[in-house]
Amino acid sequence: MNYKFSDKVTGLQASAIREILKFTALPDVISFAAGNPAPEAFPSEQIAEISRKIMTENPIAALQYSISEGYPKLRETLKKRLIAQGVMNPEKDDLIITSGGQQAAELSCKVMLNEHDTLICEAPSFTGCLTSFKSYNVNLVGVPLLDDGMDIEKLKDTLKSANSPKLIYVIPNFQNPTGICTSEEKRRKILDLAKRFDCMILEDNPYGDIRFSGETIPSVKSFDDGENVIYAGSFSKVIAPGLRVGYVCAPKEVISKITVCKQVSDVHTNIFAQMICDEFVNNYDFEGHLKKIREIYRKKCSLMIEELEKNVPDSVKFTHPEGGLFLWGTLPDGVDMKGFCKAAVEKKVAVVPGVAFMTSETLPTQSFRLNFSTPRDEQIIKGCKILGDVSREFIR
Repeated sequence: MNYKFSDKVTGLQASAIREILKFTALPDVISFAAGNPAPEAFPSEQIAEISRKIMTENPIAALQYSISEGYPKLRETLKKRLIAQGVMNPEKDDLIITSGGQQAAELSCKVMLNEHDTLICEAPSFTGCLTSFKSYNVNLVGVPLLDDGMDIEKLKDTLKSANSPKLIYVIPNFQNPTGICTSEEKRRKILDLAKRFDCMILEDNPYGDIRFSGETIPSVKSFDDGENVIYAGSFSKVIAPGLRVGYVCAPKEVISKITVCKQVSDVHTNIFAQMICDEFVNNYDFEGHLKKIREIYRKKCSLMIEELEKNVPDSVKFTHPEGGLFLWGTLPDGVDMKGFCKAAVEKKVAVVPGVAFMTSETLPTQSFRLNFSTPRDEQIIKGCKILGDVSREFIR
């Protein structure tokens, strides 16, 4: 049969990262390609204990339908945390629980943009959200990412010239894929431009709690007056991604529309998982847990940077993140980046080619992403040595 797919999905391609991850299932492959938290960071014993408690004391609530906005206790827990962080204005904002941070971005796009409206993002940016945005046939425009965040002049020019710019998507803390943290100055400038051009900002912050060095920078939404910023967070990187629990804090009118769209999508986020998150945050030393995982990632990041500096030629540049899960490597001009990534996989080290994070895979880039959270220490050491061998071959 000749299937006639909708215009919204005809041009969509499988995630490049998911395709690469197929190789990581092969024996002896060292994966620097995933974006998974470290296995040792999961509070498995606590989650098992909480699960038993819920199923003993309140099983029906965990197994029955619930409200689309989310488990009431978890919503109150999150509201208190976000108010304390200066993120939420309780007079103007509301909050909804989503099925992970990915759904938060997808629903925000669905609510705010019509087909062919312009969505501006960092270039490079998170491939999962880029694919989600493309599914709505928006005009996706990337603005170059500098060492301290978006190129503000290019952002201004894009807003001036774009057709119906509606949304600016940013990952200010330890950006995926680069690990870059947007400066406070640029956060304020991005917000000022959004106000000037009557545009919303989608601030995606899945990594903000994983700062393992440097000083905390206030969120973009904390500078807002409650009108221009949609703030998305997630428990995926700080508790467990398999729970699929994220959240959105935004002006009440926006949350109202997101709620209706969520009802159409999946009715509500897994209530059992929400109950686990609420119990863990309130009764299992959540701050102590965050301190533990920050130390895990600090050590892993330091080890990967140390081994890359030891093994890889100086002409290959890497970011030095202060948090998150990723490094961004850039090969010298003229070096075949895709060939480099393919050769690395053939030698049993998987990295993600930078084209996966561009608004179009036809755009040029010399970069590639590495993840330091998933591999074991001995794999980081061995994998960086292999990358050094491969990079010397290609640079020659």
